[in-house]
Formats: sequence, structure tokens, C-alpha cells
Amino acid sequence: MERIGVAMVGLGPAAQPHARSLLDLSDRAEVVWAASRTEERAAAFARDFPFPVTTDIGAAIADPRVRVVLVLTPPAAHLEVARRCLDAGRHVLVEKPLELDAARGATLVEAARRAGLCLGVMLQHRFRPASLRLRAVLESGALGAVQAASMAVPWWRPQSYYDEPGRGTLARDGGGVLLTQAIHTLDLFRSLVGIGAVTAAEARTTALHRMEAEDYVAALLRLGNGAPGVLMATTAFPPGQPERIEVIGARGSASLVGGALDLAWADGRRERVEAEGSTGSGANIMDFPHDAHRALIADFLEACRMGRPPAVSGEEALESQRWVERILARAAESG
Repeated sequence: MERIGVAMVGLGPAAQPHARSLLDLSDRAEVVWAASRTEERAAAFARDFPFPVTTDIGAAIADPRVRVVLVLTPPAAHLEVARRCLDAGRHVLVEKPLELDAARGATLVEAARRAGLCLGVMLQHRFRPASLRLRAVLESGALGAVQAASMAVPWWRPQSYYDEPGRGTLARDGGGVLLTQAIHTLDLFRSLVGIGAVTAAEARTTALHRMEAEDYVAALLRLGNGAPGVLMATTAFPPGQPERIEVIGARGSASLVGGALDLAWADGRRERVEAEGSTGSGANIMDFPHDAHRALIADFLEACRMGRPPAVSGEEALESQRWVERILARAAESG
């Protein structure tokens, strides 16, 4: 199998699991360049990974050996960098969220569609083994019709996290906990049970943080089939707990806690899928394995090779981001 040439753009902390994944996938991907705007970031990255580094982002994108670019910059730069990649004929995989807001995200999705190139988004929770098992169980109807479902993200970020320039601001991140942290769980939740409406919502910045955007959101939802749903997301839950999704079916229930799944049926049968590691729910934001990143990147590379949409496409990520905005809009109506 011919290896696909890859460039990484953006070498901050978020690049670490992508780089480890690309090392694991060296039989199908060759990292041609790892690019950063700053010499310091490039040098630090080069100490940890055996990839060529550069501060010339334009040259890295333009290199004819490159077919795929991973855009790992803050959200505010996704559209600009991705457009440069698409104009150069490169497939693009961006870090979550898709962009600062859904309007800019839609512009990016349309640019990829017009270019006839793959656009994927790093919403890797869909690829956890427990998530895949829960999807299979729900699609098979083994739990019966969904009666209700909930999702909770009780995470913790210390004030020092938000003291970093731009963190928790609309200008750089596009929002607070719902878009920056809980988007993973919201996207997975939506892909499993659907969201049809937001019936009530509240968004607040608690006394635990000084930041522009929200650090607490709660909402009542209507699921895709009309059943009730509940959402809670916060980074003000010290010291942080794993995110969870719970589903009540007519014949059983499911609890997905971090990367572990517990299934229980009314007839007494039980099944458990163990977690593959931590989830980054506490102060150490990088405390999680890269297995799901690797699986998503592998799917994206295969999609580029086969000319099919990736499992987590730009369109899929855009729909999840639109629900973030609908929830926050409903919260704004509530005052």
C-alpha cells in the first residue's frame, strides 16, 4: 500500500495524540512536515517526534508530496488554513470544533464540497470501542425503543487553564464548555439517539472561573424519536469526573461512562465493555489514550484513498455545532 503524505499544521498540546497516532500508522501515512508559526513550538515538537519541522506553513501545504493536512490550530484559524489546503488540492482533517461558529463552519464545508475533497473533523469519541458497541446495540434494537436519554460532562479546568491568552473567549475558541469540551459528548449523543428540539436551557459562568464564555450549561431536549433528553456540561466540577451518556430502552438500559459501557436488560442479562484509559476530565487535559484518534485518522486516510466521505465528515460536525448554537440561543432567551 502506498503511503499517503501528511502535513500537520499547528503543534500545540492538541497535536500530541495526532502525532502518536501517525507514528502508529506509519505503514499507511508518511508525515512530510509538521508546521508551526513559532520556532519554539516547532523545536519542542521535534524533541518528541521524529518528523521534519518547519515554520513555513505555506511551503508545507504546497509540498507536492502532501495529500492530507491535519489542521490542529485554534478554531479561529481553521477556515483560513483549511481554505489554503483545499486551494492546493489537499484533503483536510481539522481539530474540533469545525470553526468558531456554524456560519463559518458552513463556509468551510461548502469550500470542501466545491473542491471535491474530503473534510473531516476530530470528534474521536465515536471511535471508542464502547461507543461502537453502544451504537451497534441501539441500531439492532436490542434495548428496545429509546424512552429517554441523558448526557453529562462534569469536567474540571482550573483557572490557570483559562488564564492562557484566548482560552474561553469567543474570538479564539468560539465559546465555552459546550463547544470546546462537551462537543465530543454532544456529537456522540446526537449520533446515537438524535436531537430534535431544545425545550429549555440555561448557560452560566460560575464563581469558580473568570472567563468570557460559559462554564456551565444545562438543557432539556427532545430526542430524534420525540423522547425526552437531558444535557449538562461544565468545567466547574472539581476535580472532574468522566463524561457519561445514559439511555433507557423499552427492554434495557445503557450507561456509557468515559470509555466504559455497561448494558443491562430487564431479563437480567448484563454486558460490560471496559474503558481503554482516562478521558482528560480533570486538570491534566491530555490525560487520555490516543486509540480513538488513531482509529479516526485511519478512517480518514482510507476515505481519502477510496474517495468516500469520512465517518466524521464536515457535514456531521457542522450539525453538532448547530445544536450547540441552538442550545445557547435557547439559554439566552431564558436570560
